[in-house]
Amino acid sequence: MANQAIIEKVNAVVAAPSSCPELKEAANKWLAAVGTDAQEEAAKNLIAELEEDVMTTQNLLDLVTSERGTQIFGAEKAGQIAEEARQMIAAGQTVCPCPGCQAGHAVLEVKEGLFE
Repeated sequence: MANQAIIEKVNAVVAAPSSCPELKEAANKWLAAVGTDAQEEAAKNLIAELEEDVMTTQNLLDLVTSERGTQIFGAEKAGQIAEEARQMIAAGQTVCPCPGCQAGHAVLEVKEGLFE
């Protein structure tokens, strides 16, 4: 059975307002499967979703400086986020600072535990 620390990390992914619906769904499916025969498959699916969704600070910068980023955030907010991302990159931060990416990254760091 997965340890409580990993369950808490996955719950943080679900709770993060910036986690996309697909990631929340995969996380909830894993939580429901803990201790069952479905856990291994749910773990594989969650890891795949995390690897697709967790952004680096460079990914964040690329997004907010794109036309899509301007559409999502608006020009002013996208510009602010771009400046913050540049500062994070300069400071050596590699993971997007949003709660979803931070929680997702924390799960990826212990992904082997998703199978236990």
